[in-house]
This record gives sequence, structure tokens and C-alpha cells, in this order.
Amino acid sequence: MLTPMLFSLQLYYAVTVLAFGKPFSNTGQQVQYRRCQEISIPMCKSIGYNMTQMPNQFNHQTQEEAGMEVHQFWPLVEINCSPDLRFFLCSMYTPICIADYPKPLPACRSVCERARAGCAPLMRQYGFEWPPNLDCDKLPVFGQPDQLCMDSNQTEQQQNNNEGSGFGSSSTVRPTGRRPPTLDHHSPSSRFACSCQCRAPFVPVASPDAQVGNVSHCTYPCRGLFMSSENHHFVTFWIGLWAVLCFMSTLVTVLTFLIDMHRFHYPERPIIFLSFCYLMVSGGYLIRLVVGHDPVACDGSAIRTGSSGSGPAAVCTVVFLLTYFFSMASSVWWVVLSLTWFLAAGLKWSNEAISSYSPYFHMFAWALPSVKTVAILALSAVDGDPISGICSVGNTDVSWLRWFVLGPLFAYLVLGVFFLMAGFVSLVRIHHIVKQQQGLSKIEKLEKLMVRIGIFSVLYTIPATILIGCYFYEQHYRVLWEMAITCQGPDCSLATGRAHHQPTKPEFSIAVLKYFMCLVVGITSGIWIWSPKTLDSWKRFCLRLCCCTPASRGDCRTIVGATTHGGKPLYVPTEAIIIKSHTDVSSGGAGGASAGGYARHYPVNHL
Repeated sequence: MLTPMLFSLQLYYAVTVLAFGKPFSNTGQQVQYRRCQEISIPMCKSIGYNMTQMPNQFNHQTQEEAGMEVHQFWPLVEINCSPDLRFFLCSMYTPICIADYPKPLPACRSVCERARAGCAPLMRQYGFEWPPNLDCDKLPVFGQPDQLCMDSNQTEQQQNNNEGSGFGSSSTVRPTGRRPPTLDHHSPSSRFACSCQCRAPFVPVASPDAQVGNVSHCTYPCRGLFMSSENHHFVTFWIGLWAVLCFMSTLVTVLTFLIDMHRFHYPERPIIFLSFCYLMVSGGYLIRLVVGHDPVACDGSAIRTGSSGSGPAAVCTVVFLLTYFFSMASSVWWVVLSLTWFLAAGLKWSNEAISSYSPYFHMFAWALPSVKTVAILALSAVDGDPISGICSVGNTDVSWLRWFVLGPLFAYLVLGVFFLMAGFVSLVRIHHIVKQQQGLSKIEKLEKLMVRIGIFSVLYTIPATILIGCYFYEQHYRVLWEMAITCQGPDCSLATGRAHHQPTKPEFSIAVLKYFMCLVVGITSGIWIWSPKTLDSWKRFCLRLCCCTPASRGDCRTIVGATTHGGKPLYVPTEAIIIKSHTDVSSGGAGGASAGGYARHYPVNHL
């Protein structure tokens, strides 16, 4: 309420203006008339005064310009984080104008402090700080003799603060219910209601730390959130399909490396470790498919979360370790891969020089995800996904999603792309030099390497970028999706985003796309081994495994001049042996092998 002194001043000046048309000072001289204008900003109408003056203290020249900025706070006003917020904002952006009172009349510091105390915690929850241009210390203290200010009705505010909500109960917020001080004490105050409570499909819980849509004692359901049962069954099939394909592709890649390790050197070797990470990630998804949605991600009818007090079960923890730890490790190996390509192409490092740093690569690639994983377990931030049934982090808490998923993925992608582009530019420059000095015959291998690096880079960066976009979309709108369910009423539309045509539930296609992008890189990582050398490696392995066991070693014959990477002779079954041509025999002798000789295969029955 305005102070009695202010009411007396306003009444005196109003009577003076009405009686004489122009106000006069106490000395009988006419004072300068201030150019006041009627408030046109919708949010600041009917707040206790209707006249303002531009420019304001933020140097807004028009009310349209001021309105564009002050309306950014409209959702906070609607959810009523503080009963003083609306009046405080309007007093700053549309300051009261009294025609013959030359001094500014701001809100008192206590008004700002109450608004900040109520709304700053909510703003910090979503990553925003209290604006510096709304610093409360710049405002006058109530009762200063040399500076008038406007304060609010403490009695009514105390009554509003006493309206609380218990466990599972609803709370009624009044975003525009209290008028700031007005000249007309008898004018009725308009009140609007927006009821927020833990509504179905959300589940009431006993823990006060569990919060959904600004409603405490509330958590996510086990399943059925934001989608129908048909869509849920499709998501299960969709995840199972790509998990199986990812598992098969990465398994072949890892086994190819194990049977022919000498073939894969740096800078390509990190691809093998990246494939191994996706093998583990797909294994986590397959465990979820085998065990089921409820045993992994659910605690009764509610989703399994740390804040609800349920904590992760053993199978949930295993799925979390496989999906989160190894997905983060794969991103780090992507950075290592890009770095080794840059060292080889840009700085002309040899394979041996890069290999000498492999212990540091492993320490970097496994230590970073380990630190984050331990931190998540210590913070009890593991939770289930009501859509996929996977235990991860950030499925029910946007803050954890930003800190442990979105932020690291974005940082890894930027670092990897930086090293990748630097190395690729160096390859292009080397290609140009070799083409001019050595001719076309010397650059075929370099061109193949450039093409393979380019294809693999595209097949990684595009899914990684899309996945980050899906996570950003989710963290940006999730609170609005939650409030669209928890807060219902005629005045809740702006608070839930519906007035701005924002979605009230996630797009099903984006959810499906996110799970696909989580696994597709593991499928495409196998492109690096798609070559005839891979077939040769498997042929040699099968011959050693199937035909040259101790029981059948007598039925094998040695390929003349052919050895394994370890220097041991390569065996073939007796159905086909190799004899040397006359050119070999004449050049290198019966037991030797000439450089120009060749081998022919003859069945035994033809000899």
C-alpha cells in the first residue's frame, strides 16, 4: 500500500489539477508539467496507477520497447513465484508518473527483496540468475526522509504466504490476484486461480525432494507418460531392432580386431575402442529387453529415481553403467580419434610416435567417464526412463540432464570436430602437394584414406549433432510438458506455454529419433573394416581354427612361402595343396621362394 504521505500528496495534486487545470507550487509559482502517458502494456495495467513516463531508467524510449522486455518475465508472474513480482517489474519498466511531482517514485527495496526471494530460486533451477539491472541495493529503503518509495500491503501478502500445500495436496497460485497500492481503496481486486497438484499420470510419493512441474511429493509414472500403449510397444520394438543391429555390427568389428590386431594401427585404432563402447551400450539395451521394462526402470507404479527414495536396483545399476559410462567413453574416444588423425595428418607424426602416447589416450578416455559415473551414483541421480525403460541420468531431472549428458556431449563434439577439421585440411594440402610432385599414381592410397575419414566423420558427427538437438529440445520443454499436466485452470495457459503455441507433450517422432541416434553410430562404425582385408583375416582365422587343430594337424599342408603375422607357417587342408611353378623352382630352388614366383592350387586327386 502507498504510504499516507503519498496518498496526501496525490490527493492534493489531483484536487489542484481538477480545480485549476494546472498545478502550483507552495510558492505560488507554476511548476513544470510532466508529460505523462497512459500505460498500454497489458501486464502493467490495473496495478494501482495508470500513468507512466518514457524513457524509463533502462532507456526504453517507448512502451512497446519496454513491453517486449518486461513480458519475458510473464511466466514467472503467472506461476506466482512472488506476489510482489508483477508490481515490482511494472514499477521499474513503467514507472509511476505524477504530473507535478518531479522526482522519481520507485518501489521500495523491500518489495524487490521479497520478489527476488520468491523467484530467484526458481530461476536458478532452470539456469537463470536474477538480472543485474534489477539490483535491489539500488532502490531506496522504506522510511527514508529524502526519498519516497512505494511498498505493498504486508497483511495481504502474509495471508497469501500462509496458504500452503501438504503431501499430495493442491496449491492455488494467484498470478494476478493482488493489486499493488491504488488511489481507490474501494476498488475490487480481481483474482484468478491456477491450481497445481500431482495429477495422473504422475504418482504422489512421500519424499519432498521428488518434484514434477513445480509440485513436490510427485514423481513420474512407471510407464504411459506422454504416449499411448501402442506407441510404447513400438518404441520397445524400435529400440530392440537397432540394439540387435548395433550389437552385431560392433561385435564383428571387435572380433576382427582381436583376430588381426597388427592390421589396426594408430590413428585408426580408436575406432575399435569406440566400437567396443557401443557393443557395451547395445548390451545394456538388450538387457533391458530381456529383463523387461518394470524390473529395470520401475519401483511399483512409479519410475525408479534417487529423489523418491527408491534408489536403483542391481539390474538398473548395471544397465546404467553399460549405457551411460560407455556412451560417454565412446564420445571421448571420438575426440581421441580426431586428435590422432590431426597428429598424423597435420603434424606429420608417425604411427609409432602416436602409439607411444596410447597409455595417456586410455587414461583420458576411461577416467573422464568414470569420474562422472561415480559422481552420478554418489548424488543418487540414476533414474529410469518411463518411455524406453532404460536406467540413465536426467530422465526426470532437467538439471542432471544438462550437467551430465547435454554439456559433456556438446563439449566432446566440438573438440572432435575441431581436431577433425584441422587434420582434414592438412590432408587436403598434402594431397595437393603430392599430386604436383609425385603424380597421380602416388596419391591413390591417400585419397582412399581421405574418403574413409570423411565418410566416417559424417556418419558420426551427424548422429551426434542430432542427438544433442534431441536432448536440448527435451530439456527446454520438459518443464512445460510437466506443468501442462500438473497445473490446470483457465489462467494456467501462459505458465505452461500453451498461449505461445508451445508443445504440451513431446513429439513422438523426436523421441524415436533420439533412441535411434543413441545406437546408429555403433552400426556405422563397422564401415572401417568393410574391405577385402577383413575377409582375408577371417579366412585365415577359420583355417587355423577349423582345420589346424591338434587332432587334424596331420591332414593339413603348409602353404609354400605363406606365413602368419607371427612368422608361423599357414596351413591348409589336404584337399588343396600348393606347388611351385617351374619359374619358382628354377629361380629359387626346391625349397626357396623367388620374388617373381607364384603359386597354383591343385586338388589332390589331380596329382
